[in-house]
Amino acid sequence: MSWITLDDPRCEIRLVRSPRARRFTLRLESAGARAVLTVPPSVPEAETRLFLTRHAEWLRAALARQPDPVMVGPGMFLPIDGEPVRVEVRSGPRRAPALQDGVLVLGGTGAEGPRIAAWLKLRARDALLPAARGYARRLGREIAAISLRDTRSRWGSCSSAGRLSFSWRLAMAPPEVLDYVAAHEAAHLVEMNHSERYWAVLEKLMPDYASQRDWLRREGRKLHAYRFD
Repeated sequence: MSWITLDDPRCEIRLVRSPRARRFTLRLESAGARAVLTVPPSVPEAETRLFLTRHAEWLRAALARQPDPVMVGPGMFLPIDGEPVRVEVRSGPRRAPALQDGVLVLGGTGAEGPRIAAWLKLRARDALLPAARGYARRLGREIAAISLRDTRSRWGSCSSAGRLSFSWRLAMAPPEVLDYVAAHEAAHLVEMNHSERYWAVLEKLMPDYASQRDWLRREGRKLHAYRFD
């Protein structure tokens, strides 16, 4: 893995040579000037740079649409369940974050971002596990395992072995959006694709899924802008 910059030094591209890659794949990684270019391992560097030159304008335009990174800390507003909540740090012994009267309160100072991220992960787990398992039961399927990660390219995934994975950042989205992602991945237990049959399965689980999918397409990248360093 290496880094490439265009003539504009603000545009950083992480170059990944993958033995599974059959073609060039360029995608945005996260908020800010970051992108990932995945190429087959034998592609020459000159060909890689030529591909980036041809797609430079698309990349610049896509990066320009990305929201600026937002550092999570005291006094800022963080979306929780789709609603802005003010972060407040109070003196005294260190305590886990807790919602109190519409305020996210942390006891003790230091490492606020990582502590909030850990709290969001637990909150996402507590919502996603019963939702996904409930949808799986409705389909007569079993989930082998559920994990949570800070994924950038997708909100959830389902393996052929029945293992589901979700982004814990869904704890910041409206509950109905989180619920949609749980249903979306559970439906893959029946159809491991996005064929018409798959969408028919999902529609039976959630007839109004389109509005939640649209919210993620419209607002989802904003959730990736929050940094918990």
